[in-house]
Amino acid sequence: MAIKAETYHVPVLKGESIDGLCIRKGGIYADVTFGGGGHSREILARLEGTGHLYSFDQDTDAERNIANTGNGMDDTMEEREITAPENFTFVRSNFRYIKNWMRYYDVEGLDGLLADLGVSSHHLDDETRGFSFRFDAPLDMRMNKRAGMTAADVLNQYDEERLADVLYLYGELKNARKIASAIVKARGENPVATTQDLTDIAAALFSREREKKEMAKLFQALRIEVNHEMDALKEMLTAAADLLKPGGRLSVITYHSLEDRMVKNIMKTGNVEGKVKQDFFGRIEAPFRPVNNKVIVPRAEEQERNPRSRSAKLRIAEKV
Repeated sequence: MAIKAETYHVPVLKGESIDGLCIRKGGIYADVTFGGGGHSREILARLEGTGHLYSFDQDTDAERNIANTGNGMDDTMEEREITAPENFTFVRSNFRYIKNWMRYYDVEGLDGLLADLGVSSHHLDDETRGFSFRFDAPLDMRMNKRAGMTAADVLNQYDEERLADVLYLYGELKNARKIASAIVKARGENPVATTQDLTDIAAALFSREREKKEMAKLFQALRIEVNHEMDALKEMLTAAADLLKPGGRLSVITYHSLEDRMVKNIMKTGNVEGKVKQDFFGRIEAPFRPVNNKVIVPRAEEQERNPRSRSAKLRIAEKV
């Protein structure tokens, strides 16, 4: 039986992000973060004729939501089996490989690309995956459960300096070195294997008022490292600049400053580092024109309905 998308993930800024794509009915689009399929369904509802959508997700759990992409399916409908429409292709892969997959499917260019970079509610609420400190579970955190190091591997194998760098760079934790030192000391006695093991070690280093926020940053840093999220995002954004046709739109929702900085830079300068390139006459060379100069955030009603949307920021740009 197909699961309902809202049990997997509530799409954030759905209307704003898809309106920003300025969808052409016969265009070719990519949703590189399929998740529960909420954004994909809305894109498909606006396509006709030769229009086609390619949706990416590396998590096998997301594939159960393909059945919910059929025409007429919305977030409030009851569970039922629906086969995916002919103008939809699901790609079980990390979005960093989008350029290779588009070549595989003989797609020469895209009219729009959407990315919702947030962690699915499914992952945070799944007690077995180790993404949240709310549950005691094995420290896994892999989006792709078939390969790669787990969070436990990182905590038990990285040396203290490397571990501190991960926590500082990806979690922006000011006391990253103290946390890394405490982890290394603790693992000398017993491996750090579960979320409870980690929270027990770190809790003493956070003030009671800031404990939840700091713990969230700690888990974020590990998740980013385990899934190589920053490298993957860089490759995807760079590929998007090449794949989008002139007039094509890039619509990206971010949830923390590291992601947002990279998206902002690619849209303003054409590279994630933000290095400005100029032509012979001193004019800035950039492949995109920002559509919204002011970042778009969820309305108060959406934030109240879905608290996890509060940190979301939407940026939209058009290929020149």
